[in-house]
Amino acid sequence: MVKVKEKKTISDNPAHESDKNDDKLYFMALGGLEHVGQNMYVYKYRGKYLVVDCGMGFLEEEIGAGDVQYCDTTWLEKHKKDVVAFVITHGHEDHIGALRYIWPKFKKPIYCTRFSAEILRRTFNGLEMDYNPDSDIVEFDAGGAELDLDPFTVETFHVSHSVPEAQMLIIKTPAGKILHTGDWTFNDGNPIEPGTNYERLAQIGSDPKLLACVCDSTSTERQTPQTTETQVRDTLTEIMKTAPGRVFVTGYSRSLARIKMFADAAHAAGRVAAIKERSNPNPVPYVGLPEFREIGIEYGYLNPDDVYLHEEVKDLPAEKQAIFLTGSQGEKFAMLTRLCGGNVKELKLMPTDTVVFSAIIIPGREQDVSYLYNKLARMGIKTHTIFDTTNVHASGHAGRPEFERFYDMVHPQVSIPMHGEYISEMLNGKMAMERGGAKHMMVVHNGDIIALRDGEEPYVCESVPVGFVVMEGETERSADDPVYKTRKKIASNGAIFVTLPVDKKGFLKGVPEVSSVGIFESDETGFMKRQIQIEITNAIDKLTKTERKDHNNLYKAVQVASNKVVRAALGADKKPQYSVHFVLK
Repeated sequence: MVKVKEKKTISDNPAHESDKNDDKLYFMALGGLEHVGQNMYVYKYRGKYLVVDCGMGFLEEEIGAGDVQYCDTTWLEKHKKDVVAFVITHGHEDHIGALRYIWPKFKKPIYCTRFSAEILRRTFNGLEMDYNPDSDIVEFDAGGAELDLDPFTVETFHVSHSVPEAQMLIIKTPAGKILHTGDWTFNDGNPIEPGTNYERLAQIGSDPKLLACVCDSTSTERQTPQTTETQVRDTLTEIMKTAPGRVFVTGYSRSLARIKMFADAAHAAGRVAAIKERSNPNPVPYVGLPEFREIGIEYGYLNPDDVYLHEEVKDLPAEKQAIFLTGSQGEKFAMLTRLCGGNVKELKLMPTDTVVFSAIIIPGREQDVSYLYNKLARMGIKTHTIFDTTNVHASGHAGRPEFERFYDMVHPQVSIPMHGEYISEMLNGKMAMERGGAKHMMVVHNGDIIALRDGEEPYVCESVPVGFVVMEGETERSADDPVYKTRKKIASNGAIFVTLPVDKKGFLKGVPEVSSVGIFESDETGFMKRQIQIEITNAIDKLTKTERKDHNNLYKAVQVASNKVVRAALGADKKPQYSVHFVLK
């Protein structure tokens, strides 16, 4: 779990917070280092701040609750008047999903391509946010653009990824140029848009003034060459040709190239392709699979007759149906998860169905996906996954073969690996030095501020507090919120609830009422419950008249008395939480 880090300023390096004449270029991450997801990076030059991406994180099971997770921006909010803009590399949730929560705190222009802009507009409109769709969200050409964001100049150019219109950024200042890759791969078999702009990548990569490369590290450990989208199409075609009934394919709803390949495979196999729309016809305040289908058609990535809605094809023979749906990560309310639970009235799974998982398992989702695998197996449904079927998924992230090709072109002075587990970042930095000729490798933590200047050795000049925020409904909670600490303790140790009927002097006026979560059954004849009641009564009776007037002393008596019973029965390490309610009689 990402923990809030209380870091101290490094005192033996020059402070830079208020020095607007400082000609160094600074880089830091609020999130995105040493883990996958929650990408949010900050560049500083001459007292101004540029934010690159603003993404959601993957909720940790240990937190115990919450709807979404994103970066704690408390530190950056102190400088919000000097934030010039947000620049978005691409439209995945771990890069744009937190804007709905964070952007209202800054209200600075968001620069992105039309695909990301449309996602944001639909999201902001659904949430009825107060924003100007023309000036607050500024589109730039997906083929490449130059943004004047004084004192920064940001050049963008196209790179392949698993979502349309992904961009690499060249962040330019008089202190030097930085290549910020965003998420990338070299998937030359993507049929819905041009491939990576290798010419521009090679140009900036060979520029001796390339100060640093801040590079995605997600899949550096993969040793095999990248699978292409066309190879996935061919695999899906063969599966659909031999499947006896319906074929369900689950993958990422924003991967329009995958949806296009799914549709082409269905047509080649003599089937009709459809997406499973939501069961609830009412509008929702988020962008999901039906909306991405609409955006894909609007922008020409899909043809209107490529993919229909399930409602339009449900009466076709089973062997003619191919259905794309959400749920590849076992998300609680996704369609495949609901189907496995029998919670979709208009559609039921059958033993003749085939389910294809056209996706990897995102770190942290293993347990949820395993539930689906096992549930489908018990239902007698044939599945295809990355573990048993070749070329069923094309990753949006580079592996070692792609990194070798990348660092044959890109030769930075400094390597700053980002977006990956720590070991993945180390592998990235090592390749940058061995293959790309980088002189320095900076594998740092979220909150570390790296000082950079052309021809000089980089260093961490300061470390600031960072962490994450979990949103529950309308409530923001930090990672170290006492509520979460209590939930974790209850989950592992249980809780005991005691109601004490007492008079104003603290004397018991009846039998204490005791109930429990995770300690004992709350029946009237339970041995442990009766013992706790007896011990509490005895403990309070032993208090002096002065002691019993203080409710804190009564609380301590309840805790000590209850622990005596609980630990004797369940072990000395059991430490339940206690809640004591006083009723005056």
